[in-house]
Amino acid sequence: MADAPRPPATSAQVRRWRRHLADELYEARVYRRLAARRSGEEREVLLALAEAEGRHAAHWAALLEERTGAPARPSRPGLGLRLLALLALRIGSVFVLALAQQAEARSTYGREPDATEAMAADEAVHGEVVRGLAARGRARVSGTFRAAVFGANDGLVSNLALVLGVAGAGVGSGAVLLTGVSGLLAGALSMGAGEYVSVRSQRELIAASAPAAHAPSVVRALDVDANELALVYRARGMAPQEAQRHADEQLAGLPADATGRAGSAAGGGAGPDDGDDVVGSAWSAASSSFCFFASGALVPVLPFLLGLTEWAALGVALVLVSLALLATGAVVGVLSGAPLLPRALRQLAIGLGAAAATYLLGLLFGTTVG
Repeated sequence: MADAPRPPATSAQVRRWRRHLADELYEARVYRRLAARRSGEEREVLLALAEAEGRHAAHWAALLEERTGAPARPSRPGLGLRLLALLALRIGSVFVLALAQQAEARSTYGREPDATEAMAADEAVHGEVVRGLAARGRARVSGTFRAAVFGANDGLVSNLALVLGVAGAGVGSGAVLLTGVSGLLAGALSMGAGEYVSVRSQRELIAASAPAAHAPSVVRALDVDANELALVYRARGMAPQEAQRHADEQLAGLPADATGRAGSAAGGGAGPDDGDDVVGSAWSAASSSFCFFASGALVPVLPFLLGLTEWAALGVALVLVSLALLATGAVVGVLSGAPLLPRALRQLAIGLGAAAATYLLGLLFGTTVG
């Protein structure tokens, strides 16, 4: 006996299915656009994700055609997905992958009665795949991102706090402007100098840990019976048995293993030049820290530079810095895979809290002096 035909779909079901169809089509578009900007393994993974989203879209299209008797038409996707597709076309960076990770995490297929169990499982796996791709991107930009976001954020918070503290003491706009510019230059120079010293010190530590230049030339003159070469390997962290094996290989003229550890321990490996690859250039780090801090510190000073009066300038400075803090907090949220709004509000609360504290101190100081 043939199965009874299923009843026509309700209007609520049709709206839900059309929305799912639109979402799947746009998600497939996002992954194809991201794949077009990549090569190798990442490109293949993204294309496979697009194909999987296409299968899900085909499920909703078939369901719509079967239950409505009309060609399947997707609804208009949400603004977030449309923006994501645009960013994937124009940027294609780790930011887009981080947003795609959040989009996958919002899947409702686990609660959708008309989605198959396999589709719900697919979406969960897709989230982990995108998380892995985003983690690769985060690792590539972590150093630059950290310097940019935190350098600019330090400039925003410290100079806003300085400007408000001086304004709270009751001085004129000229004095506030001079203080803000001085804070910008002093903070940026301090950040640049600190970053230079930090990176330079790291390179010097790496150089100090590298084997001496003459070390390889003395290997053949070692006492084979005592074999003190093994002590070199043990001092560098190898287990006694492994150290002895590598020492025997060196003395016998055998090549080191594929890891290259023997060569680096006996005399090869990281030298002073390799420190550049590990920690980067000291001058580059110093200049980037100077620029990032200065760009953030300029924001609270800008209204005074444009000639606004004291209270108007302070109001505009607060608005500009608040928007900038929300933006940096949102960027941190995107790249960390966390929700944007809580991270943005946290950044705003920290920055304005520091500024409010210094303003109150300025008021107290001005009252005391007066």
